Amino acid sequence: MAPKKSWIPLQARALVCALALLAGGCATNGDPRDPFEPMNRAIYHFNDGVDHLLIKPAAELYTGRMIPEFVRTGLRNFFSNINDVIVAVNDLLQGKFEDGVLDWARFGFNTSIGLFGIHDVATDMGLEKHNEDFGQTFGRWGVAPGAYLVLPFLGSSSVRDGVGTALDLYTDPMGEVSPNRARNSLIVLRVTSLRADLLEASRILEEAALDKYVFQRDAYLQRRRSLVYDGRPPRRREEE
Repeated sequence: MAPKKSWIPLQARALVCALALLAGGCATNGDPRDPFEPMNRAIYHFNDGVDHLLIKPAAELYTGRMIPEFVRTGLRNFFSNINDVIVAVNDLLQGKFEDGVLDWARFGFNTSIGLFGIHDVATDMGLEKHNEDFGQTFGRWGVAPGAYLVLPFLGSSSVRDGVGTALDLYTDPMGEVSPNRARNSLIVLRVTSLRADLLEASRILEEAALDKYVFQRDAYLQRRRSLVYDGRPPRRREEE
């Protein structure tokens, strides 16, 4: 059985099931964006515990002297190059055909000349990297974000972005890697690399936020709205 049919559909289906369960109930506390806050806070604290116990220590070890900076940069570029496939697909789905062509070109140059993306030669060539995913595509199509959600292990999301994340997982080229041991090792390495890039941001969050949950929720919703509208969100009345 091909790798894509072995783990990604299962992950995507589990995420969709989780979204359905989350949408099934929980009393609102007054914020219309976050009607499931009690349950979201419980999942947030669970995720925070997993992070402090496993993911953050691994990220701190990863950024230590054991792995040189040039190796970490190469791995970051490699995973970013894989993500450019999903970015390019969503460019086209949003009607951003010029960006789509440029992002496919980025992927082609970095995969070939850049040795599977280890070297980001496309940026040096002036090909700007974009940030698109299926959640943003749904937003561009007019789908409202829906209720704010905190997903187990995945963190901040919304009903719309949660469905988008399921599609991101399903179409992730990493699912084509075989054997399973190599694929799973790459997934762990990608998560560790991403968390390492957020170490400084998490320190600032720890020091600055009186209520980390509220701070993270508001920052996430604001950032996602900005991404959907490419940094130029309309006024609320216009959007409605």
